[in-house]
Amino acid sequence: MEHSFTVMEAGVLTEAQGIDQPVPWWSFTKTILAATALVLVRDGRLALDRSVRSCPLRQLLQHRSGLGDYGDLAAYHEAVARGDEPWPVSELLERTDGRRLRYAAGQGWSYSNIGYLMVRELIEETAGEDLNMAISRLVLRPLGINGARIARTRAELAGVAMGSASSYHPGWVYHGLAVGPLGDAALLLDRLMTGALLPPGLLEAMGKTHPVSEQNPRRPWNRPGYGLGLMSGIASCGHKVMGHTGGGPGSVIAVYHQPDAAPPFTAAAFAFGDDVGQVEKMAFSRGQSHRSV
Repeated sequence: MEHSFTVMEAGVLTEAQGIDQPVPWWSFTKTILAATALVLVRDGRLALDRSVRSCPLRQLLQHRSGLGDYGDLAAYHEAVARGDEPWPVSELLERTDGRRLRYAAGQGWSYSNIGYLMVRELIEETAGEDLNMAISRLVLRPLGINGARIARTRAELAGVAMGSASSYHPGWVYHGLAVGPLGDAALLLDRLMTGALLPPGLLEAMGKTHPVSEQNPRRPWNRPGYGLGLMSGIASCGHKVMGHTGGGPGSVIAVYHQPDAAPPFTAAAFAFGDDVGQVEKMAFSRGQSHRSV
């Protein structure tokens, strides 16, 4: 399986190719983490604008916390390529100076996997259980998603399509690595974006974006922005898109909802390699080709 895709309309599968094979969801996991945190907000156990870990939860979820990112550290990528065991969190934070704010919270934007590590710790502390149990209880089961989980060991990636990264340790994704069938990723986002989990006010807050960059000609975006665990913008097809792209050693994934299509739909694509623009184009265009049939 070199690539797969799926299209969902109102929770109904309308297009599919190779969607039953479990795949790594990479940074689409951030959308699940954000949804889990917002369920805890819904239930009164967290607050979006109360400071935690030195900044409000809202800014952690939107990459506006000022925290750095281990993706910038050459030693991190070298260790992953060698097949090393993941560093303890304390060592990661020491190597990256990970608790130091690069700017005051809310005064900038920079992608931060360390910020989402803090979100994971906050979820586990608040829920009183590990991340796998928390997302299953608070998000996956309520949305009817049965095939996804957090992979924690190399053995738990057995049967997952990892491409050239067959010896990868999922612990290198410090906020957690969700894995599951691509169809489950699309169904999860489709149900989340159509109000099956969060009340309207929190769903609106999740989708409210901060602009992040100029248009990249190698990717199918106009006016890209970032909400709470959601990448968002206007796709080259002209429709608003909301979801997340992800990538890691050996593969890439894109899962996006198009709310202003008629009817709205969700499309997901996965491919081996490192071309995130490729899977974004697949996710956006699959829906368009479906609409024209």
